[in-house]
Amino acid sequence: MSVRDLIPWGHEESRVPSLFRDNERDPFLSLHREVNRLFDDVFRGFDGRLPSLGRASSFGGNWPSVEISDNDKEIKVTAEVPGMDEKDIEVLFDDGVLTLRGEKRSETEDKERQFSERTYGRFERRIPLGYEVEENKIDARFKNGVLSVTLPKTVKAQSQAKRIEIKS
Repeated sequence: MSVRDLIPWGHEESRVPSLFRDNERDPFLSLHREVNRLFDDVFRGFDGRLPSLGRASSFGGNWPSVEISDNDKEIKVTAEVPGMDEKDIEVLFDDGVLTLRGEKRSETEDKERQFSERTYGRFERRIPLGYEVEENKIDARFKNGVLSVTLPKTVKAQSQAKRIEIKS
C-alpha cells in the first residue's frame, strides 16, 4: 500500500495538492518561498517602505525608547540610545515641543575574512509637553547610552494643577 492510497481526495495525479512544483522537490526551498510570500503579504501595507529588519531593527518607528515622568516642579524625559555618542544626538525645544533627533552610523570591516558591514539609521521623536517650561533652565545630560532631559516648569505651570475631591 502506498501513501497515496491513504489520501482521501483521490488517486489521480493532477488532483493531489502539493507544496512542491514538479521541478522543485526540495522542501526547504519551498518553505523559503512560502515565508518570503508571507513577509511580502504582511509588509504590503507599509506604503511601499519596508520597516527595518535584522540588526538594524532598532531604527523602527518607536526608536528610541522614551520614558517621561512628571512631578510638581519638573518634567524628566529619558531616552535609551545605546551605541550612540552625545555628538550624534540633537535636543531641541520649540513652542512647547521637545524634539530628540539623531543619527547612528556604524561601519565594521574585517579584511582578513573579507567582510564589511554598514548600519545607518535616523530617528526623530517629538514630545508635546503640555506645560510652560523655563527654557533657559532646561538641562540635558548623556551617560552610558542614556539621554536625560530635565525641563523645569514655570511657577504658573506649577500652580495650574488643581486637586479634585473624590466623593463617594
